[in-house]
Amino acid sequence: MILLLLGATSMGYMIAALFFLKFWRQEHDRFFLWFAASFELEGLNRGIGGVYAVIGDDDAVIFTIRLISYLFIVVAILEKNIRARVLPN
Repeated sequence: MILLLLGATSMGYMIAALFFLKFWRQEHDRFFLWFAASFELEGLNRGIGGVYAVIGDDDAVIFTIRLISYLFIVVAILEKNIRARVLPN
């Protein structure tokens, strides 16, 4: 049952990544591209987590991927704020 839920969560993250890619294609704003990459990586992380749950391997890989995914979000926010200060409307 847990693998089914991990698969559904992974699919949800992948769908969210597709939405952010759609917004990036419309707006050409890297903010959406960073978020799409973050959600794609998080979706892959959930899928890998399901595999690791079956074979019982170490969780360090899963947490490292999750950390990188969250860093993508931080980079997106910082880049958006810095760009807003440099290029005022």
